[in-house]
Amino acid sequence: MTQHYPREVEVQPDGTKAQGTPATGYGAADKTSLLTPMHFERRVPGPSDVQIEILYCGVCHSDLHQVRDDWENTVWPCIPGHEIVGRVSAVGAEVTKFKVGDLAGVGCMVDSCQHCDSCQKGEEQYCENGWLATYNGPFKPDGSNTFGGYSDHIVVTEGFVLRIPDNLDLKGVAPILCAGVTTYSPMKHWGVKAGMKVGVVALGGLGHMAVQIASALGADVTVFTTKPEKAKDAGHLGAKASVVSTDEDAMKALKGSLDFILDTIPVGHDVNPYLQCLKHDGQMVLVGALEKLEPPNNMLMATQRVGIAGSLIGSLAETQEVLDLCGQHGITAQVEMIDIQDINGAFERMLGEEIHYRAVIDMASLKKDRNAAD
Repeated sequence: MTQHYPREVEVQPDGTKAQGTPATGYGAADKTSLLTPMHFERRVPGPSDVQIEILYCGVCHSDLHQVRDDWENTVWPCIPGHEIVGRVSAVGAEVTKFKVGDLAGVGCMVDSCQHCDSCQKGEEQYCENGWLATYNGPFKPDGSNTFGGYSDHIVVTEGFVLRIPDNLDLKGVAPILCAGVTTYSPMKHWGVKAGMKVGVVALGGLGHMAVQIASALGADVTVFTTKPEKAKDAGHLGAKASVVSTDEDAMKALKGSLDFILDTIPVGHDVNPYLQCLKHDGQMVLVGALEKLEPPNNMLMATQRVGIAGSLIGSLAETQEVLDLCGQHGITAQVEMIDIQDINGAFERMLGEEIHYRAVIDMASLKKDRNAAD
């Protein structure tokens, strides 16, 4: 079965590359490199393509993992960024949903096979033939690589472009395209609804979106944090309660009280203190850590029939749903704006947990490099 993947620069039948359009971004040459300015080519928009001038791009923890090759799958050079908000600057002749001047977004995926069972069910993030990542997606016929949103523009097939609510601050919309849908997708799948008691583990980039989204769905939210000072923030975001997870008495008081727990901790950790807080038939879902975890307590899982599962980003439909939900409820990420020239320092501050929820790059700052070159 033929897979259809876009190429940054189209390859013609004779093996030569067609003319592309010049692009500028920030990327890493290898895992020891800092991100520096890079020039490359995007493909010329085809009949079903949308070209987007990038206004803002969120900084996701996975961007740092990729540029440092923590998952040992990075293709170099790597230009990260999959929380992209911008304005349509060109459309192909067959595009019907977007026109020049429209706001548009791009999340973690820019294509999938469209034929497998997962794609046919509208779950492209589980594509059995491998979905194409917005960056570091080297699964193309010619072996070329995708480059992400730390750049001035991007070209994406129309089916993977999202509509952006026009009532929201665009800076705070960018993280919804990854952090937002990553937390919304499992809530939808496991049926989080009004009246349910939901726990959110960790109040960071993912967690602070999860609190707002679960609250918008009508759930009573409890935040687990290691930092008592975050209790006030949790309340402002919509949580009904906060618990310091290192307080054993407070954790015992929550035993068997929650219907659903979303664990957003981005590194390996012990899930058992949270697992015991689930009701009979409760569900815990991990969306942050891809590393090895402490083994769960099988006795607890069996005797209370509680479940533990993982979830990966979200589908295109779910991404549009969460954008629309956020538009209806006025939800955006709390962000710290940075210039692209400050991205390396932002990565270090992210590691030190010094970023206030989410960093977002003002991509207009790319012009500083151009002006300096002139």
